[in-house]
Amino acid sequence: MSSPDQARDSGEARPRKIIHIDMDAFYASVEQRDNPDLRGKPLAVGGSAERGVVAAASYEARKFGVRSAMPSVTAKRQCPELIFVKPRFEVYKAVSRQIRDIFAEHTEIIEPLSLDEAYLDVTENIQNIPLATEIATAIRAKILAETGLTASAGISYNKFLAKLASDHRKPNGQFVITPRMGPAFVESLPVGRFHGIGPATTAKFNGLGIFTGLDIRNQSLEFMNANFGKSGAYYYWISRGVDERPVRPNRIRKSIGAENTFSDDLTAFDALAAELQPLVEKVWRHCEGSGTRGRTVTLKIKFFDFEIITRSRSVPTQVSNRADLERLAIDLLRHEMPLPKSVRLLGVSLSVLHDQDRAEPQLDLPI
Repeated sequence: MSSPDQARDSGEARPRKIIHIDMDAFYASVEQRDNPDLRGKPLAVGGSAERGVVAAASYEARKFGVRSAMPSVTAKRQCPELIFVKPRFEVYKAVSRQIRDIFAEHTEIIEPLSLDEAYLDVTENIQNIPLATEIATAIRAKILAETGLTASAGISYNKFLAKLASDHRKPNGQFVITPRMGPAFVESLPVGRFHGIGPATTAKFNGLGIFTGLDIRNQSLEFMNANFGKSGAYYYWISRGVDERPVRPNRIRKSIGAENTFSDDLTAFDALAAELQPLVEKVWRHCEGSGTRGRTVTLKIKFFDFEIITRSRSVPTQVSNRADLERLAIDLLRHEMPLPKSVRLLGVSLSVLHDQDRAEPQLDLPI
């Protein structure tokens, strides 16, 4: 089998045409669409209670630094005029189905990532439109006409670059990264902007003197594998603008998880429990977006000396709501207290996943 570089250089296959569609502030935009009094105002979808978390923020709120997964008390502090609206996931799901029907008019190769974003492979497309940019323009126009909502699009020859491109002209825009542009576009990109590289991995890169895509490109594959394990090869190739991952219309996830590295190590239960809130929120948003539910909750704890422990609990029926997921995660944490040393990272994941439409009946958890 030839390497990605060899395949590209020899012209074995023509470039794919991949579109990444990302709805603009989706949950918040739906709320503003349905309630004219909210338009043009800073809005957060989520709970306003002391332990509430922002699920989504309007662009007006983002100007104040309000972001998804932010504790509601922090968001309110940064934006005193912030309006909180409870999420209506059934409405968001219905709109998402409308949007996916529009995608299906152009291609059957659709990989939804959540309710508000998806990859589309339009290399061969139903309407035989030769330019992917024309398809993206048509999709965005029809989404606006049928739902009253705006979407941004990224167009490129692979998934990594299409995702980068969709962020480039947000909101309500689109951008193309051609095969000729790809390597140069990546080389000036800070590693923290690479999709899938979070704060902890960014810090590790920076600690090795690696700050940009060009810095990664200057490393050997052996160096990347030695320092980043199974992700090393992926980073090595995307720094060259190469990403061979296909768009998977029936992608099956084994688990849904989120984690965060703290700026300061923590030891107190209350502080750690508070840090679990945005992680639980992020996992549950993935559950709602993908229509999946799970039966096993896992807590990951990384101590200051990088020792990692995991604790899991499986329940007889699927976790049916965010409150149950939160209670299970906090219960796992409580059972580990007092911790033997300070903590630098917490993670929460949900596994043994089922499609909600085909899943078993849901029961209240005996917690």
